[in-house]
Amino acid sequence: MFFTVPTILTWTRIVAIPLIVGVFYLGLPHPVQNLVATVMFIVFALTDWLDGFLARQLKQTSAFGAFLDPVADKFLVCASLLVLVHLGRADVFVALIIIGREIAISALREWMAQIGASRSVAVHMLGKVKTTVQMVAIPFLLFDGPLFGTIDTGYWGHILIWVAAILTVWSMVYYLRKALPEIRQRVK
Repeated sequence: MFFTVPTILTWTRIVAIPLIVGVFYLGLPHPVQNLVATVMFIVFALTDWLDGFLARQLKQTSAFGAFLDPVADKFLVCASLLVLVHLGRADVFVALIIIGREIAISALREWMAQIGASRSVAVHMLGKVKTTVQMVAIPFLLFDGPLFGTIDTGYWGHILIWVAAILTVWSMVYYLRKALPEIRQRVK
């Protein structure tokens, strides 16, 4: 099911990456760059919810879609974080925490699937909260200006991305603890 509507929406998140990055190289005024990148990120991030909804409604769920969806999310978040680090709007340490966790947990999930224990590292609410906080922090940092004349998005984005980093570590520890009995059993 390479080309169902839900899978095409998932592909758009991957295609979005060079578009969002490219906005900052077009020579547009900074407020315009920030606005365009923010709107694009929000629109493409919303496809994460929409593709899952449509896959269930249209009965077009597939193993390929289940694989591609989290990969697209991770690419979008990681690329956006790298842009934000480049722009000086996010700390390298935060990006390393978030990107490192994504790599580690993806590898853990792959290994657990190979040994038939993928249920022990199934998606948990803590991971979903972490993702939600990231998906709010990143557009705030991309926008990096006053919103509605009162909300300092740079300030709140900085706080939220640190909250996301803390949740990232917390969720990683949670998944590792859930996998630990299987890991101990296999390492013996």
